Amino acid sequence: MNAPAAAQPNGPLLRDIHLPPHPSWWPLAPGWWGLAALGLILLALAVWWWRLRHRRRVAEQRVLAEVDRMLALWRDQPQALATGLHQLLRRAAVRLNPHAAQQRGEEWRQTLASLRVDTATLDHLRALDAAMFQPHATLDPDAAAHATRRWLQLAWREGVRSGPRARAALPVGART
Repeated sequence: MNAPAAAQPNGPLLRDIHLPPHPSWWPLAPGWWGLAALGLILLALAVWWWRLRHRRRVAEQRVLAEVDRMLALWRDQPQALATGLHQLLRRAAVRLNPHAAQQRGEEWRQTLASLRVDTATLDHLRALDAAMFQPHATLDPDAAAHATRRWLQLAWREGVRSGPRARAALPVGART
């Protein structure tokens, strides 16, 4: 007898189903390269932003340290202290208004009032004007320094927001 018909192939012999090889982890697909590039750009921007803020913070601390230095030097000399603090205010005010160095009287008071500071701070700052020209001025050194420090902080931050204006207005140690 003949072998059954099922045992004989009626077509080509087929191999069994086989899986493709596992994907390699390298080289990366183009999407991963794009994601890596985006990550590096974001990292670079974050580092740049942090360094910029850090430099601004250090410069602000230097400006405020100048107030402390003047207070330590001239605590017992109200006229000299008032003159030094007033000059520091003038240099900082140029960041907000380029014409602040030439202002006198009411224009200068308006420049001081252009920042949102309380009335007591403005009164202490206005007292500096009078104390500069009085040989035996009565000036509360701590209150004057505190008012100057407060105004300088606000002026510094406002000047940073409005962009670089007059870098020459800053004390030599605060220039970055």
